[in-house]
Amino acid sequence: MAPEPPFWKTVPLERMTRAQWESLCDGCGRCCLHKLRDADTEELHHTDVACRLLDRATARCTDYANRRARVPDCIRLTPKRLAGMDWLPPTCAYRLLAEGRDLPDWHPLRSGDPESVVRAGVSVRGRAVAEREAGALEDHITTWPGDWPRRAGPRPLPGSLTEETAP
Repeated sequence: MAPEPPFWKTVPLERMTRAQWESLCDGCGRCCLHKLRDADTEELHHTDVACRLLDRATARCTDYANRRARVPDCIRLTPKRLAGMDWLPPTCAYRLLAEGRDLPDWHPLRSGDPESVVRAGVSVRGRAVAEREAGALEDHITTWPGDWPRRAGPRPLPGSLTEETAP
């Protein structure tokens, strides 16, 4: 008898339980870095400046349960909002699944190890600047938060979730 496929291959994003949904987050912290959008061109620019609630040593939110009250522009990610979020990193599980891609081998749901995100070069750990120390965000524009790290291996191909199980 074949093992049951993992939930992310069989449950559409909009039908996942809260626990399933939350477990998709790999804890990289990339979405917690400030982004800038050019008012004239709408071009997105990533920075290496962390939200004030991001613990830069762990790449985790220090007050996840109350983050939206403490940081009003913090976005609550939902399946319906995914389509309009061009700023999610290419490594983001929510983005990958919405694009019909599988989770990469380094994702904790596949590796069983949260440190695999760090080893793959996906985490912001040790790479982010504190918001209160940064100064002008324009001085911290960088590309790496929007890139797929070389150490992370190949990006899963579109359609790597089978059609009958794609979210």
